[in-house]
Amino acid sequence: SLTSVTNVIKFLYFFYISVRGDVAPYFKTEPGPPETHLEGNRLVMTCLAEGSWPLEFKWMFNSTDITAFSPEYKYTIPSLQRSDMGIYQCVVRNRMGALLQRRADIQVAYMGDFVEAEQRKTVTQGRAAILNSPGVSCFPRPQVTWYRDGYKIIPSSRVAITLENQLVVLATAAADAGRYYVQAVNERNGENKTSPSIYLNVADSDAPADPVAPVIVIPPRNTTVVAGVSEATLECVANARPVEKLVLVWRRNGVEVASGVGSFGRRLTVINPTSADVGVYVCEASLQDSSVKPAEARAFLSITEPPYFTTEPRRKMMGEVEKNVDIPCQARGQHFTVCVFELSCVCALCRSVRLTRAVFVFMLCAGLAPAFTAPPANITVTDGSAASFTCQVSGAPKPAITWKRDSQILASGSVQISRFTLLESGGLQVKPVMLQDSGIYTCYAANTEGAINASASLTVWSKKRLCLIFVWLLQKIKLITEGKINLNLICYIYLLMFLCSSHVFSCPPCRLMLREEPPSAPPKNIVASGRTNQSIMVQWQPPPEPQLNGVLRGYVLRYRLAGLPGDYQQQNITSPEINYCLITELIIWTQYEIQVAAYTGAGLGVFSQPVIEYTLQGVPTAPPQGVEAVAVNSTTIKFTWNPPPQQFINGINQGYKLMAWPEHSPEETTVVTITPDYHGARHLGYVSGLKKFTWYLTSVLCFTTPGNGPRSTPKLAQTYEDAPGPVGHLSFTEILDTSLRVSWEEPVEKNGIITGYLLSWEAQGKNQSRVARTMPNSTLEYKVTGLTSLTTYTLEVAAMTGAGIGTVTSSAISSGVPPELPGPPSNLVISKISPRSATLKFRAGDDGKTSISKWVVEGQVSAGEHFHFTFFRFRISVPNLTPFTHYRFRMRQVNIVGSSAVSEASRVIQTLQAPPDVAPGSVTVRTASETSVWLRWVPLPETEYNGNPESVGYRVRLWRADQPGEFRTREVSDRLEREITLEGLEEWTEYLLQIQAFNSIGPGPWSEAVRGRTRESVPSAAPENVTVEAMSSTRILVTWGPVPEPEQNGNILGYKVLYREKGSGVEPQVQAVKGNLTQSVLLRNLRKYVQYEIQVLAFTRIGDGQLSSPPVLERTKDDVPGPPMRLVFPEVRLTEVRVVWQPPVDPNGIIMGYQVAYRLDSGDPNQFTTVEVGPDTNQFTASSLVRESAYIFRISAKTQQGWGSAAQAVVITTEIRERPQPPLRLSVPQDQVQSRQLRLNWLPGGDGSSPVRYFTLQLRQLPDGSWVTHSSAISHNSTSCIVDRLKPYTSYKLRMMATNDIGDSKYSQETDAITTLQDVPDEAPVIQSVKPSTTTSVLVHWQVWHVSLSLSLSLDAVSFICYLQAPLRSAVDFLLFTAVLYLFFSAELQKYKRYEIVMTAYNVIGESPASAPVEVFVGEAVAPQNIQVNTMSSTQLEVQWEPPPVETQNGIIQGYKIYYWEMDNQNETEKVKILFLPETSMRLKNLTSYTYYMVKLSAFNAAGDGPLSEPRRGRTLQAAPSAPSFISFSEVTSTTLNVSWGFPVSPNGVVEGYRVVYEPTAPIHGVSKVVTVDIQGSWQRWLKVRDLTKGVTYCFRVQAKTISYGPEVEANITAGPVQGSPGSPVETSITKSGPTLTIHWTPGETGSGRVTGYVIEARPSDEGLWDTFVRHLPPSSTSHAISLDRLRQGVSYQFRVLAVNEFGYGEPSAPSAAMWCCCWDDDLLTPAGAAVSTVEESVTLDNGGFTALELNSRPMHVKSSFLRKNGTRSPPRPNPAGLRYSDEDICNNYNGAVSTESTALTERPAEISESEASDSDCEEEQIKHSFVNHYMSDPSYFNSWKRQQKGLKQTLACAYEECASRDGEGYYQTVVTQHSVGGAYTPAGQPATGSRTPVTGFSSFVVSIYTCSRLQRSQSQKEGPGTLTGFNEDTG
Repeated sequence: SLTSVTNVIKFLYFFYISVRGDVAPYFKTEPGPPETHLEGNRLVMTCLAEGSWPLEFKWMFNSTDITAFSPEYKYTIPSLQRSDMGIYQCVVRNRMGALLQRRADIQVAYMGDFVEAEQRKTVTQGRAAILNSPGVSCFPRPQVTWYRDGYKIIPSSRVAITLENQLVVLATAAADAGRYYVQAVNERNGENKTSPSIYLNVADSDAPADPVAPVIVIPPRNTTVVAGVSEATLECVANARPVEKLVLVWRRNGVEVASGVGSFGRRLTVINPTSADVGVYVCEASLQDSSVKPAEARAFLSITEPPYFTTEPRRKMMGEVEKNVDIPCQARGQHFTVCVFELSCVCALCRSVRLTRAVFVFMLCAGLAPAFTAPPANITVTDGSAASFTCQVSGAPKPAITWKRDSQILASGSVQISRFTLLESGGLQVKPVMLQDSGIYTCYAANTEGAINASASLTVWSKKRLCLIFVWLLQKIKLITEGKINLNLICYIYLLMFLCSSHVFSCPPCRLMLREEPPSAPPKNIVASGRTNQSIMVQWQPPPEPQLNGVLRGYVLRYRLAGLPGDYQQQNITSPEINYCLITELIIWTQYEIQVAAYTGAGLGVFSQPVIEYTLQGVPTAPPQGVEAVAVNSTTIKFTWNPPPQQFINGINQGYKLMAWPEHSPEETTVVTITPDYHGARHLGYVSGLKKFTWYLTSVLCFTTPGNGPRSTPKLAQTYEDAPGPVGHLSFTEILDTSLRVSWEEPVEKNGIITGYLLSWEAQGKNQSRVARTMPNSTLEYKVTGLTSLTTYTLEVAAMTGAGIGTVTSSAISSGVPPELPGPPSNLVISKISPRSATLKFRAGDDGKTSISKWVVEGQVSAGEHFHFTFFRFRISVPNLTPFTHYRFRMRQVNIVGSSAVSEASRVIQTLQAPPDVAPGSVTVRTASETSVWLRWVPLPETEYNGNPESVGYRVRLWRADQPGEFRTREVSDRLEREITLEGLEEWTEYLLQIQAFNSIGPGPWSEAVRGRTRESVPSAAPENVTVEAMSSTRILVTWGPVPEPEQNGNILGYKVLYREKGSGVEPQVQAVKGNLTQSVLLRNLRKYVQYEIQVLAFTRIGDGQLSSPPVLERTKDDVPGPPMRLVFPEVRLTEVRVVWQPPVDPNGIIMGYQVAYRLDSGDPNQFTTVEVGPDTNQFTASSLVRESAYIFRISAKTQQGWGSAAQAVVITTEIRERPQPPLRLSVPQDQVQSRQLRLNWLPGGDGSSPVRYFTLQLRQLPDGSWVTHSSAISHNSTSCIVDRLKPYTSYKLRMMATNDIGDSKYSQETDAITTLQDVPDEAPVIQSVKPSTTTSVLVHWQVWHVSLSLSLSLDAVSFICYLQAPLRSAVDFLLFTAVLYLFFSAELQKYKRYEIVMTAYNVIGESPASAPVEVFVGEAVAPQNIQVNTMSSTQLEVQWEPPPVETQNGIIQGYKIYYWEMDNQNETEKVKILFLPETSMRLKNLTSYTYYMVKLSAFNAAGDGPLSEPRRGRTLQAAPSAPSFISFSEVTSTTLNVSWGFPVSPNGVVEGYRVVYEPTAPIHGVSKVVTVDIQGSWQRWLKVRDLTKGVTYCFRVQAKTISYGPEVEANITAGPVQGSPGSPVETSITKSGPTLTIHWTPGETGSGRVTGYVIEARPSDEGLWDTFVRHLPPSSTSHAISLDRLRQGVSYQFRVLAVNEFGYGEPSAPSAAMWCCCWDDDLLTPAGAAVSTVEESVTLDNGGFTALELNSRPMHVKSSFLRKNGTRSPPRPNPAGLRYSDEDICNNYNGAVSTESTALTERPAEISESEASDSDCEEEQIKHSFVNHYMSDPSYFNSWKRQQKGLKQTLACAYEECASRDGEGYYQTVVTQHSVGGAYTPAGQPATGSRTPVTGFSSFVVSIYTCSRLQRSQSQKEGPGTLTGFNEDTG
C-alpha cells in the first residue's frame, strides 16, 4: 500500500542519515481531508515536524510563500475571510534538507447577499415559465427552497424544480402570476437569506385554454462520470397543455428505459454506471390521446477511466549536487496531469497529495565540500547602530554556520547570545553595536565533506559632539579647526559657512544633512492597564525629539509572559500618530512584560524598560479536582476536594460553591459557599438541611469575581436513614366491648425503609396495663382484643426504620362505645384585641366519646372572605389578622371520627390600627430629564391600609448610588396617587429610590430599592491638570487628567484639544482623541516659534463639555526662518537697483538680521556679493552694476538657529519696463477636482522686461457671488497651484493676474464654470421634537440645515438615517429617509420602553456627524373615542365613533381599523375591517345571529397604527335557530318510547319551544297518521310517546323555535325490543292480601347482557293504553306489592312485567287478569290532611326547582316514598291543546303523545313524622293518573273537554289564589326525572322560579278540579265534611 511504501522509504532515508550523523526533517502528522471553517473564526494551523535542530518553517498559500523561514511552526489567521480559502502547505528545513508537507485544503463557510435585484418575467399563457434561482455567493452550495406569496412550492405535475434549482411552471395560467422568491440556507453555518422577488406575469390570460404541443424546455445534458461513482442523473422537463396528459419517456438505443425513472418522468438515474450504460439517451414528451408529434431531446452519457502508471517509477535515485534530476512518470488514463518534479539535488523527500495514485521517490545526493560564495568583509560603524556581516556558503549537505570572536562562540544553530543574531543567509547581525564590540569576527562553515572559515574586522566609532569655534572677523565666521571635520552622525541639518580668505566675497551658506539613524531613546511614559481578561491596553509618548535621529515612522511593541524565559511576540504600529495599542488574545489573569521601541527609516531604536501588567480576571475554566461526597448523617453531606490547577483559576479564588440536589429534582438545589484555604490544601465543606434518606447529586465549583467556573462531575450520595414521621389517618372500626380494630396509613416522611410498626395501648391512667405489639411493614391495621368493657384506652402507633422508632401518633377511645362526631364549642368570648391578633376563649363541646385532636377556628372578614386556623388548646390566640378590619369567628372541634358542627358565631370585632404591612408594588423608575426622574408605583389596596384611609399617604426617598446615607425625601398625601417626578438631581447620576406607605399610626416598610439614572448630559467640568510642553518647533505635547467623576454626566467618549495662535481671533483647530483612556496628544504641524493657547474638553454622546480655563499658553521652539516675502525692485537703473522685501511669513523666531547676496546671472554661480543688514531694514540698494545685465538677488533672514532659506529674484538693469501680461490658458483638469479643492494650471504671460514677482488668484462663487481674492502670494515661477478652502458641490469661476516691479497686470480670462465634487454633510440634522405617536411608534420632526450650509449640498441627493436604540441594548436599529421628508413615524417599537433617537444626514459620499440624542418614551397615545355599537339586524352591527383629539392625531388620519370578535371566542373569530376614508361609522355584516360581539378601533396614518380603544359590546338580533344538535331514543318498548334531542348548536336567539312531528315511514293498514306536538319552553328536550305499533318504523322530526321555527333534525326508530334485549318474564300472577296487590313473575331469557332491573306496566280499563306503573325494580326481584290506594276505584287494571338490560327494554310478559278496584269513596278529592284517600297524578319536570304535582289515592298527609326515594317519574304528558293532527287523523282518537310546558304548580307537602317516613320505605310507586289519556281515548270526552274551556279559566284562578295564600313554610325537595337532557338543577330546599304556573301535561280542566278540591277541602276542615262545590258529577 501507499502507506507501507512511505514507511519503508522513511526508514531507508533515516538509516542513511543516521549513518551520516544528522537527521533530516520529517513530519509527525499530515493534514487530513478538506476542512471547512466558519467565516470570522480563528484558525491555527500547525506543522509538527522533527529532525536535527534548528528547524525552520515556511508556509505557502496556493503555491505562493506567505511567510519566510522562521522557527515559528504555527500559522494563525485571526479572522477567516473568504479570500483565505485555498491550499496551504508547510515547508520545514534544516541543514540536511527541506521537506514539503501534504496540502491542507481549507474551506471557508460563508454566505453573502443575493447579487441580483428584483426581476419581472412575462410568459404567454400555456407556455412554460422558467425562473432561474437568483445568484448568491455561498460556500458550501446552499440548500434552496422556492416560495410563492409566502407558501413553499412543492414539485407537482405542473411545477418542476431542476437540479440547478430552476423553477419551471408548466402550462401557465392566470393563477400562476404572483411573487416568487427563494430562501437559501447554508447548512454549514446555519445562515439563511431570502432572495429579491421575481414577479411572474402571465400574458393573454383571458385567451382560451387551447391545447399546446409538447416542447422540451429543459433538455438533458451530456454527462461524463468517473467509473466507480454510485449514480449518474439525466434531467428533462417538458411542457404541454393539458399538462395532465403529458407523458415523458426515456429511451436508449430505441428501447424504453423503465428503471431509475423518477416522479413525473423528469429524471433518469443510472445506478452504478458501467461501460454498458454508455450511449445516447432520448427524452420523449408526448400528449396522450393526441396526434400531435412528440418532442424529444438527446444526451450522451460517457464514463471515464481513472489514470494509472504504465511504468512504476524508480523508488530510489542518486543525483549530483547542482545538477537537475529527471523523475520519469509514465501513466495512462483520461483527464489526468503528469506531475514532473525538476529540482537541484538536495536532501529532500518529495511528497504529493490529491493524486489518484502517487509513488514516492527517495533521492540520495552526493556530498559537496563547503565553499564561500560571499565571505565576510570589514565593517566600520558608530556605537549604537547595527552591523551586519555576510557569510554565504554552498555545499551539500548544507553547511552549518558558526560565528566566533576570538574563541567565544557568538551565534550558531544551537547558540544564541543577546545582540548577536545568526541570519538566514548565514551572516551575523550585531545590534546595537557597542565600543567593546570592536575586533575580528570569524565565520566557520562545516558539513560532512569538510570545513572552511573566513574573518573580518569590526571598527566602532564613538559619537562625539562637533565643537565649532566661531571667530567674528569683519562680520564673517572663520572655522579655526583645520583639516578634516568629523561631524556628529546625528540626523540634523547643519548650515555651514566657510570663509574664503583669498576673496572679497564669502562662500554662500551650504546645507549638510547627516544620514538617519535609529532612535537612541525609548518612548517615554509607558502605561499599561488590563482592559479585559484577555487584553491589555498600552499607551506611551514619543521619544524626546533630539533622540529620534530621524523621521519617526512608527513603533514596535513586544510582550511575553513575565518572569519566564521565552520569545517575545511583537506588534508593529506603522503610524507615528498612534501612541497606543491593545494587545489581545492573551491568557486570562496572567502577568505580562511589555516593552516599546520607536523606529525610523534607519531601523528600530532602543526598547523601553519592561512594564509589568496583569490581564483582568476571568471565570475558572477547570472544576475542582478529586471531589468526594459522603453522607455523615441523615441531613448532611460532607465534601472534600482539591482546588483546580492554579493556571485554570484565571483570577483570585473567591471560594467554592458546594451544590446538592435530589437525583430527580434538579430545581431543588442547595448551595453552600466555602471560603478557600491555601492552594495546596485539601478542602472540606458540609451541606446540611437535606432530605433524609434521599439520593443526591453533588458537585463543586470554584468562582472568582467575574463569575462561576464549571461544575465538577456530579456524584451520587445518599443521606442516612432516620426515624420516620407520624403515621397518617389513625382510625378505629369494629368497636366492641372487648375489642376494636385500629388502622393507619404509611407516614408521609418515611426517612428510610419502613421495617414495621409499633402498636401499644393502655387503660387511661394505668401504665402497668400497657401492651405493645410489633407489626411488619405490610400491616396497616390490627384488631386489639382483651379489652375491658366501657374503659377508656390510649392507643399509640409509630413507624420504625433501621434508625429507630418514629413519631408516635396517639388517640383515646372507650371500648364498647363507638366514637361519635363531637359537639360544637360554645360560649365564644374575644379579648385582648390587638392590630394583628385576638384571644379567643370558649367552652368545649361534647368530645364524641373520644379525645379531641384539634380545634379549628374559622373567621370571616367584613369583605366576606373566610379563613381557618387549627389549634390544640382551649385558650386560643388568633394570629395573622389584618389591622383595622372587622372580624367574627366560629369554631369546630375534631376527633378521630371527624369534625363537629360549627359553633355559634362570635360578636363582630374590629382590630386596632397599625402601620401598613407592605410597601407599594410594581415600583418603576424612568428617566425624565437630565436633572429629574419619574417614579411610578401601584397604590396600596384598601385592605392593606391598616388604618383610616384618610390618613394614608406615601413617602419617597432617594440617594446617590455612590453616596449611601445622604437621603432626600418627598411625601405624597394622596393615597390614590401613583407617580411623582423628582426634580433637582444631578446629571447622569445613578440614584436608588424607595417608597413606603404611612398612616396615622406610622410608616410601613420600604420597598425594594430601584435604580434610576438621570439622562446623560454634557460634562459640567473640564479635564483637570492640563499641561503642555513644546517638543519641537512644530509639535506640542498636551496632557491632562480625567474629568472629576461627579462632573462627567455620562460616558466620556473622548476628548477634544482646541488650539489656536494667541490673539489670532480665528476659530480654534480641534484635535479629537477617541476613548477615555488616552489622556495625551501630540499636536503636529504647528507654526514655528508661535505662541498657542490650548484648551481641552471632554465630550459625551450628548455633546461637548466645558473647556478648561484659562487657556494654557505654550510657544513652539524656534527654527531657522522662512524666506522673506514680496521681493520687488521699485527703482531699477542701468547701474543701480533698489530691492525691497517684507519679513518672512514664517519668521520661526526672532529675526536678527537679513543677508542680501547678488551676482551676475551669467557669472560664477558660487561668487556672490553678500551684505548683512539689521533686522529692522527691509530694503537695500546695490550699485556699480553692469548695464543691461541680469542679476540674481538672494535675500535670507536669520534667527538664533541660523540663516533660513533665501528668497531669490532676477532683475535686469534697464530703464525700459512695463506691466506684465496676465497668465494665459487657465484650466482645471477634471481629474484634479475634489470636493474642497482643485488644481489650477496656467501659462505665464509676458513679464514686461521686469520679472514677475507673484500671482494673485481670485474666484467667484456662482451664480451671483462677487470676485474674492483667494491668494496673492503665488510664487512667480509656478504654473499651477492648489486652490483650497472651497465648498463641496459648488460652482466657481477663477481668474488671475501677475505682478512685477511696475505693477499688476490685467486679470486673465475667466475659466469655465467648475463644480466641486460632493462631500459628506458637514453638520447633523437638528431634531426639533420627538413625540410618541402610538404605543409602538414615534413622530420625529427635524430641521435640515442652515440656509448657508444648504447651498453646499444637493438636497435632492441627501437622505437621512434615524438610529433608534433601547436602553440596555447593544443592537441599534436604523431607518433611511429621503430629504423630502420632514416628518416620519418609526413603527414597530416595543411598548413602554425608552428610546433614544439620533439622526444623521448622508449622501453618496458618506454620513454626517450624528445629532444630539433625544429621548422618548413609547407607549402613550390616544385611540378613537365615544365608540357606540348599534344593532341593525340579526347579522349586522353598526359601529360609530369620534376621531381622537387633534393634538393626539400626530398627522392626517388616513383611516381606521375595526377589530371585532365574538365575545368569549376571540382567538377563533377575530376579524379586522379597514376603512380608508375619514368616515366615523361602519357596518359589520355577516355576523352570527343573537351573539355578543366585542369591537375595538384604532386610527392610522402614513406612519402606522395608533393605539386600540377599549372594547365595546353589541349584540345582533334573533333569527331562526339551527336544527337541534342530536336526536336519540330510550326506553323503547313495543308501544312506547322516550324521544330526546339536543339544544341547537346555533340558537340564534332565545329558544321558546320545540315542535316534534312523528309518523310511520309506511302506512299502517292503509292509514298514515302524522302527529305534531308543540312544546313550550327551552328547558324540556324530551317527549314520552305511547301510541306506537310494534314492529313499525317511525320517522321523528324535531324543530327549535325562536322568532320562527328553524330546520329539522330527523331520525328513524322501530317500535319494539332491540336485538340483545332480554326475553319476557313468565308465569305472571297477581295475589291480593288486605290493602295490597302482589305481582309475581319468573325471570325469562337474559338476552345478550345481564338483567339490570324490571319495569311493571299497567293498563286501566278506561284508557286502553299501557303505561309505566313501577320502574327500577332490582334485578333480583320476582314480585312487587302495590297498595290499593294507588288504584282508582271502579276501574279494572291489567299488569305486565318487562325485563331491562344494557341493550334496552325486553318483550313484556303476558298481561295479567283484570283486577278491579271496587271501593269507591265519595270523598275522592279531599283536602290534604283528611283521613280519606285521594287520586294522585304525579308529574316531575326536568327543570329542578319545580315541585311535583301529586294526585294520589293515599291520605295527603302521607308522603309517597316512591317519589321521595327513587326520584324518577315518567315524562309529563302532552297538553291536548298543544297537539296537532294531520287530515287523515283529525277524526281519530289520539292515543298517547306526552308533553309538558316549562312551568309547574308548586304544592306544599303534608308534614310527616320520622317514623312515618321510615314506614313508607316499602311503599310502592303510585300509578300514573290517566285523566288525559282517559279523555283523549273517547271522542265524546275529547269534545266535552273542549266545551269546558271557558269554565276552566275560572277554576285556574281559584288554584292560583290558593297557592298564593298559603303561609310561608320551608321549601322542600323537588323530584327530578332521569329522562331530562336540558334544564337547570335547583338545589333542595329552594323554590323554583315561576312555581305558581300550572303544570304542563295536564289539561287545565284536570288541574282546576284538583286545586279547587284542595280549596274546598281546606274549608271543610273548618265547617265540617261536605261535597265539593262546583264539582261536575257527570264529567268528574
